[in-house]
Amino acid sequence: MFKGSINIVSGIIAFVLILLVLGADLFGLSQKVILIIFIVGLIVACSPRIVLEWERGVLLRLGKYNRVLKPGISWIVPGIEIISSIVDLRVRTTFFSTEKTLTKDTVPVDVDAVLFWVVFDAEKSILEVRHYEKTIDWLAQTTLRDIIGRSELAKLISDREGLEREMQTIVDSTTTEWGITIKSVEIRDVNIPETLEDAMSRRAQAAREKEARIILSESEQEVAKQMKQAAAIYKEDAISLQLRMMNMTYEAVKERGALMVIPSNMAESLSGQTLGIAAAGFKFEDKKAQQG
Repeated sequence: MFKGSINIVSGIIAFVLILLVLGADLFGLSQKVILIIFIVGLIVACSPRIVLEWERGVLLRLGKYNRVLKPGISWIVPGIEIISSIVDLRVRTTFFSTEKTLTKDTVPVDVDAVLFWVVFDAEKSILEVRHYEKTIDWLAQTTLRDIIGRSELAKLISDREGLEREMQTIVDSTTTEWGITIKSVEIRDVNIPETLEDAMSRRAQAAREKEARIILSESEQEVAKQMKQAAAIYKEDAISLQLRMMNMTYEAVKERGALMVIPSNMAESLSGQTLGIAAAGFKFEDKKAQQG
């Protein structure tokens, strides 16, 4: 418990023993004096305690709280004062889980979480609660079960951050009275039954397919509107229609050596443009000529 104090105690005890031996031989000390020196040396040897930088010691005098020992060397009176506990002020973690806990919509889930907490008041953590580490563990599990019971599965999966903040607030409101504050709560994993997981996967897939079909339908409506507007333009402008027909013909037969059969009226409407396209290596056959 009292790290680093062994070397100091050993050195003091060795010094006292040497002093007793030398005093008895050189100074002719009586046994009574030697006994007094030994007792004083023993008390001094048992007095020093070393507290590390990240620790605090809770000192009791005759069973009553006296003070909190700060980092460094502290001197106590053996038999009268005791250090009841050394409290670590660093951030600590507590892993906990809840198994087969029912949500609000009666779905059994297994939840794994971790709690980050720190002691900010060593006096309260010792005097207000017994075994605060184990108490925090049970408090966290109970709070998590209560939150799961008040939440639906969809919220439990989609809104983890909200559940973590809610749990931190509830647990911290209790532990603050013990000199302990909750830094954060992290939900690591939420496990649901395999059958329900498959059903949710199929439901999500169906929702994605529905969304894709809706998007496709909206796209077709937009295309139809655009085509209607284009038809109105072509109706009023014959030249634009001919240019569009030429573009469509080119797109259809842009590979060299391709053969395209077109109606005679289309060939007539293209008139001189047909010769230009044919010069590029495309072959046309007049459907009316073939029928004749």
